[in-house]
Amino acid sequence: MSEFTMDLSEEQKEIREWLHGFSADVIRPAAAEWDEREETPWPVIQEAAKLGIYSLDFYAQQYFAPNGLGIPMIMEELFWGDAGIALSIVGTGLAAVGVVANGTEEQIGTWIPQMYGDASEVKVAAFCSSEPDAGSDVGSMRTRAVYDEAKDEWVLNGTKTWATNGGIANVHVVVASVDPELGTKGHASFIVPPRTPGLSQGQKFQKHGIRASHTAEVVLEDVRVPGSCLLGGKDKLDERLARAREKAKKGGERVKNAAMATFEASRPAVGAMAVGTARAAYEVALDYAKTREQFGRPIIDNQGIAFQLADMRTQIDAARLLVWRASWMAASGQAFTAAEGSQSKLFASEVSKKVTAQAIQILGGNGYTREYPVERMHRDSAIYTIFEGTSEIQRLVIARTLAGVPIR
Repeated sequence: MSEFTMDLSEEQKEIREWLHGFSADVIRPAAAEWDEREETPWPVIQEAAKLGIYSLDFYAQQYFAPNGLGIPMIMEELFWGDAGIALSIVGTGLAAVGVVANGTEEQIGTWIPQMYGDASEVKVAAFCSSEPDAGSDVGSMRTRAVYDEAKDEWVLNGTKTWATNGGIANVHVVVASVDPELGTKGHASFIVPPRTPGLSQGQKFQKHGIRASHTAEVVLEDVRVPGSCLLGGKDKLDERLARAREKAKKGGERVKNAAMATFEASRPAVGAMAVGTARAAYEVALDYAKTREQFGRPIIDNQGIAFQLADMRTQIDAARLLVWRASWMAASGQAFTAAEGSQSKLFASEVSKKVTAQAIQILGGNGYTREYPVERMHRDSAIYTIFEGTSEIQRLVIARTLAGVPIR
């Protein structure tokens, strides 16, 4: 187990500077345009692919860093550039992680390259889990997967919502119920290959923020996929379902929800995204306060402004520390005995909303216009308290963990 440290390795420091330059030189100049267009910024993703930023290998190298700080460092720098474009760059990773976590070596080798494409023809992937009636309540999932033994195919039916890259993805990873009576333990994940009949894009959402990231419904109507597209394979699924049914028969035995544990481990990355957006807004407000003069002096000389900036900086640093602690704990195999992953996500997301609102207030009327980026940052920050579990869900997870009550 590595000791906790706030120092990045020399390699991580170099990567951070490199990413900061990419965000400053490539992402930020394009941010306002793609926010207005509300379209996937393919040229920016392609540029990221050319530099090696848009690839699973890049994130995998940092994911396995002993100090656990590689992924939060990447997320903070990219989202410092712009949340919408950054989510377009990292969104494919949601599907890729689903395959790496649950798939066989053959499935990983087959599908991951098709998710990213290459620098000459970039592609994206979509992870489809949420549903119109099953967002935070994953146990209410209605999408069904039925096995056709005669053809060795799975037949998928249902509607997914809030899917990043949904409908435009080359590869979709779909979570479906194979045994509704088992609740979340009866879920499985499937690859839907490119151009599979029956999969279509439903409503594309016109969003308040992160507009450069494509979000849409995915409709599955008698979608047939080969048996080989069940992540992990049928033997592994049958064994898992048998264990779950046996435990259900015994009655009263509660088993930790693996999906919840996965979310808990991934939430610090979302916290790092929120830190990046908050830091960006704070820096704009700080620079503005130093140069904007009222009554013959810079407005930072006024305590009302200076104290706000002091609080903003303190809250951002505290949020980063919570994110880094949880990331280090996950990397070193320590249990989240107080829901530290949810703590980091909850605090950082709330800080991001507050700091970006304060930035608008410091800029006054200018902050409310699109001439300055803080209004976009404030719109973008709203998503952090919603996706990967709302703030209310985070508080529920933390409270149940402290009380020793199982999270279902």
